[in-house]
Amino acid sequence: VQLQASGGGLVQAGESLRLSCADSGRTFSRYALGWFRQAPGKEREFVAAITLSGGRTYYHDSVKGRFTISRDNAGNTVYLQMNSLKPEDTAVYYCAIKRYSGNPSDNRQYDYWGQGTQVTVSS
Repeated sequence: VQLQASGGGLVQAGESLRLSCADSGRTFSRYALGWFRQAPGKEREFVAAITLSGGRTYYHDSVKGRFTISRDNAGNTVYLQMNSLKPEDTAVYYCAIKRYSGNPSDNRQYDYWGQGTQVTVSS
């Protein structure tokens, strides 16, 4: 399994970024793909998730209305469109695959993780 996250960078508050997560090693069933983030000195927190068959989406309250998670038709790439970015969104963002149903916001239920991509929002 290879998850490749990309799209991070340095932006100013109010600007946008789009993160991508490509799954290049798909050989098994997958239930959902999620995005998590971790800021320095803080625990990893849930950001958003999408089920790969039905396309149901889930968001942390702090990003609702600003972030949108989506997938391509093949389900091999998942995107996180981040608008109206705030300095508190600064973190390393990770994508992960959840193979089975359950709580999509629980990082302990994810089976595979990609490397992170840094997002920095300046004020």
